[in-house]
Amino acid sequence: MSVHLYRFGKFAFRRKWIVLPVWLVALIGLGVLATLVSQPMEDDFSMPHLPSERATEIMDEHFPGMSEAFDFDAVTGTYVIGAPEGTKLTDPAHRAAIDALVATLNTLDLVDHAQPLQNPVTTAEEMGCLTADRSGSDFTSTCTGAPVNVLREQNPDTVAVLDVPFTIPTWQDITAADREAAYNVADEARAAGLEVEIGGSIALEQQAPGGTAELIGMGVALAVMIIAFGALVAAFVPIITAIVGLSAATLLIMAGTSVLTIPSFTTFLASMIGIALSIDYALFIVSRYKHELGVGPTAEEAAGRAVGTAGTAVVFAGLTVIIALSGLSVVGVSFLTFMGLGGAIAAAFAVLVAVTLMPALLGAFGRALFKPKLPLVARHDPEDDTVVTHGRRVAQLINRAPAVTLAVAVVVLGLLAAPAINLSLGLPGDESLPAESTVRQAYELRTEGFGEGSNGVLQVAVDLSEVPAAQRDPALDRLRDTLESHPAMDYVVGPQRSENGLGALFQGVPLSGPNNQDTKDLVADVRAAESGLHDQFGIEYGVTGTTAIFADVDDKLLGSIAPYLAIVAAAAFALLTIVFRSLLVPLIGALGFLLSMAATFGATVLIFQQGALGLISDPQPIVSFLPIMLIGLVFGLAMDYQVFLVTRMREEYVRGKPPREAMVAGYHHGARVVTSAAIIMISVFSAFMLEEDIAAKSMGFALAAGVFLDAFIVRMVVIPALLALLGESSWWLPNWLDRILPDVDIEGERLRALAPAEHGNEDEVLVAAR
Repeated sequence: MSVHLYRFGKFAFRRKWIVLPVWLVALIGLGVLATLVSQPMEDDFSMPHLPSERATEIMDEHFPGMSEAFDFDAVTGTYVIGAPEGTKLTDPAHRAAIDALVATLNTLDLVDHAQPLQNPVTTAEEMGCLTADRSGSDFTSTCTGAPVNVLREQNPDTVAVLDVPFTIPTWQDITAADREAAYNVADEARAAGLEVEIGGSIALEQQAPGGTAELIGMGVALAVMIIAFGALVAAFVPIITAIVGLSAATLLIMAGTSVLTIPSFTTFLASMIGIALSIDYALFIVSRYKHELGVGPTAEEAAGRAVGTAGTAVVFAGLTVIIALSGLSVVGVSFLTFMGLGGAIAAAFAVLVAVTLMPALLGAFGRALFKPKLPLVARHDPEDDTVVTHGRRVAQLINRAPAVTLAVAVVVLGLLAAPAINLSLGLPGDESLPAESTVRQAYELRTEGFGEGSNGVLQVAVDLSEVPAAQRDPALDRLRDTLESHPAMDYVVGPQRSENGLGALFQGVPLSGPNNQDTKDLVADVRAAESGLHDQFGIEYGVTGTTAIFADVDDKLLGSIAPYLAIVAAAAFALLTIVFRSLLVPLIGALGFLLSMAATFGATVLIFQQGALGLISDPQPIVSFLPIMLIGLVFGLAMDYQVFLVTRMREEYVRGKPPREAMVAGYHHGARVVTSAAIIMISVFSAFMLEEDIAAKSMGFALAAGVFLDAFIVRMVVIPALLALLGESSWWLPNWLDRILPDVDIEGERLRALAPAEHGNEDEVLVAAR
């Protein structure tokens, strides 16, 4: 492979005015194609084969249309109404204000008027729940489902809920005008002194990525590359390749919407990955090009050698990222699959522009590439073996005491990993939204009036088809008793019988919120009780609702981590075995990744779940899909850094240096590139901590921490220390395996035979670079 890339690198450098227009035409062609065929992106968060689907099936059979409210795409809306302190909703003025609100809602265009809405206070009154005497079990059983908090011992009749059906097909169709109309309809009630907030998707503002992270990433990348190259022009070249690569990937994804339903967040991950990887790969090749200018006869030869050696490493580094991101499809969650594939497409274009467009740009800029030189910046070239860089000093320190260095690094990672034992997952719910949002305030008001569990009611759908008619009432009574017997259950409403008498619905209100572990355990206990009731009566039921769905998603994502890791690690191990022609180097690389992941999870739990250091005012469970996305992204990047750093060590070893000297020399050459690449990625990810959403904050922190720990502790401390300790055995490969593995010549040994016999006219770029 190195020979082919070497030849193309020279061709692109020499025939730059062919390669550059070809890329321009390709971009224009993709742009025209995307414009002509692209369709709007649609966010589909459905997850097939969840246990809660059983309840949906029963509802569809016995309560047609009712299950639509539990669709991921459903448009839901609940008005939560609170009385001013010291008053009740039953006061005539407040009751009149709610009447006016209901009357307005009954005329609002986006409300479904199939059944007129009714004042919740009137509904509670008709149920007989506003009486003076509220003691006794009869009152409790009758009024548990009242839309007013009549059962509250303190401040009863002060909070009410009004569920409103909307005509909007899916939440993706909700516009800003719809949200504004749904909120403003209660302005008169608010003016009358009532507190009215809205929960549900009708009020949930969907904020598209604003581009802040990308802009910060570009800015930091430019600064890092100015320092790395000591020149302005060279720092801009990787930015150009990043823009081209990201543009091509985005246009291809947009064109793909003509045949596939692609979620909008696909381009979000693609942009994040595309920018960072394009810059990283270009940085790697330009750094090698700068070195080859100092030892090669011509700039064209330097470009060929840079693409043949560093470009080969880039190809295999990119392949590990593509494998890691494409592997997200094994989870079986559509939006994760498309996000992973979008990132993989961006990674593929990052590789493509690095090995094809980059050498053409090197040729186009010519003598001006490393001008103007900046004083006091990058005075020492890490590719120059005659200077002592910080990278060489660190490597020598590790080499003098590898066992001590390894022990200290592992202890640090272990201490950081300890809190991960208490990892708790959950999907971001209303309680995780910014405190000033109406959805969050509706959650808090409802909790105040009805208890936290009212925000995550369990819907128990019962199928009585196999129960004898005489046993149906006793079966439902027994099921209700079973539901009420759980200590985590606050109260149970129902049963509501279907028209055909073969179905029933219960509503179970937990004591705790949707993401609380006690509530998730309650879901599991309720489901586990089905087998006993089925044996006795023939009854079947399913459990759904926000809480049950959250628990199902958590279980599915957690259960997907092991097979995902196994598939990705096996593929990457095989790939890296070919690259390094060693069994131990890929193995210790993978084991090091496990250390960095454990430490990252621990740090994230410590800050976001346990609220350590006071950085988060409202600690929440870790977002369910964060672990598997973190593994996919950081694994790919970790293998990038492994390839960038260890290939130089391998190159020095193949050229005759003893293992420890090869480690120091390779570290000296590769440390600045890995450090620069990691800083760029950390900056991009850290920018997401500027978002208000707690899920975005935790994801930004976890990704930045993962890259930091893996790059600076595992790749630049643990791996070199292990290579120093293992010595010759680091590069051991069985003879039989050596014979069958393809030789990709990542060290570029075959390029020496291709060196031109006659140097000809030397390019004065050499002078400009030095």
